[in-house]
Amino acid sequence: MAEDRDEWLREALVERESLLSGSYLTVNIDTIVDGAGEQHTREVIVHPGGVAMIPLLSDGRIALVRQYRHAVGEVLLELPAGTLDRAEDGSTEDPDAAAMRELAEETGYRAGEWRRLARFYTSPGFASEDMWLYLARGLEPIPGYTGAPTGERLEIELMPWPDLWALAERGAIRDAKTLLGVYRLQSLALNGEVPEIRAR
Repeated sequence: MAEDRDEWLREALVERESLLSGSYLTVNIDTIVDGAGEQHTREVIVHPGGVAMIPLLSDGRIALVRQYRHAVGEVLLELPAGTLDRAEDGSTEDPDAAAMRELAEETGYRAGEWRRLARFYTSPGFASEDMWLYLARGLEPIPGYTGAPTGERLEIELMPWPDLWALAERGAIRDAKTLLGVYRLQSLALNGEVPEIRAR
């Protein structure tokens, strides 16, 4: 059997202290033993996971949301996104279903075509959040849409692809999932997979 090359990198959990259990986040202090047998502590935020969508209209515009993010004290331009709902038994919502729900809630659009583009950890140094990125096409407005759910203050912005690309290229997009989405969409455009837009 081949030796596990990563064995010396792995850490074993010894003890866990839960400092906070919120509506969807848990903050733990974990005591671990590393591959050399030494103990350390790790501060970990446990997150149920999330979804982000690239809503691409037939005219090449992207549906984005502008919102204030308290943790960084800034209004950010982002792809629509959301957290997976957690059931009482601890199970989490299917990401495909969550993407459809979040797109409708945040933008007022439904998509006729969905494509999963990526799955990634948003900040694995301290958080367990696992995020799925989707391309949503064939968008249709939801009749009677009145805005995001109570408690979410969002502005929807329909931005032409060249403008979004220019913002990303000059460093004006500060949100990681949105940057990933922009560069993933550029890759698809280079391959001719999204005729709605031209590669920059």
